[in-house]
Parts: sequence; structure tokens; C-alpha cells
Amino acid sequence: MRILALDIGEVRIGVAVSDELGFTAQPLATVPAKTREAALIEIARLVAEQAAGEVVVGLPKSLSGGLGPAGHKVMEWVKELEERLSVPVNTWDERFTTQAVERTLISADVSRKKRKKVVDKLAAAYLLQGYLDFKAGSGS
Repeated sequence: MRILALDIGEVRIGVAVSDELGFTAQPLATVPAKTREAALIEIARLVAEQAAGEVVVGLPKSLSGGLGPAGHKVMEWVKELEERLSVPVNTWDERFTTQAVERTLISADVSRKKRKKVVDKLAAAYLLQGYLDFKAGSGS
């Protein structure tokens, strides 16, 4: 079963997908987030196209583990996704995901313009890989 991961931002949503066995995550796409309705339709299309059996949404938490304004906005997306999709929608702590990807891209000397194009879907792949590794380690 494939798992689709979403890194929801104000402007873009990074999308990644796992292989069918749930071992590896690959960046898939970037969806514009400015129009929520259009983004939800595109996400539903990607879930169907990839035959995903689960969606994991990166949940930005504060350093203390609570939800700040960004976390509450993501939870609004999660609620709408749960209403529209016929697959389970789960959250995964994504603290520092985008920053880790940014640092990796900077150290690889990727230009700012190119980073902007790929950082969201790479962040989604990064958080999905963490989720897959956790599931593999917990026997789930």
C-alpha cells in the first residue's frame, strides 16, 4: 500500500509518495495552496492516481510539542481531507523538516531559485521517510 505525504504551507503543498512496500519515500509534486478548494481536488486526484491507502500530513509543532497557529491551520486542512478522502488521514510531527531540507540543499550548493521549486516536495519526502521508518521500527 502506498502512503501519500503532505507538507502543507501557506503558498505550496509538497507531496511525496512511498513505494508499494512502504520502505522508501520519493518526492512527487508541488500543489499550489492559495485556493484551498483547488488544492483539495488536486490532492484527492493524486491519492487516486497513486492508489494511496493512507495520507500523512506533516504537523508543525512548537518546540514544547504544542500546536501554534501554523499547527492549527494544518489541522483545519486535516479535517477537510478526512471529510473528502476515503483513506485514513494521519499527522506526523514535522518539526525542523523544511529547515533540514533547506540546509541539505544549501550545502549541495543548490541556488535559491532551484531550492524554492523543490524544497516543499523534498520536505514531504523527508517527513514521509521518518514516518515509514517509525512504522517499520514499531512493527505497524
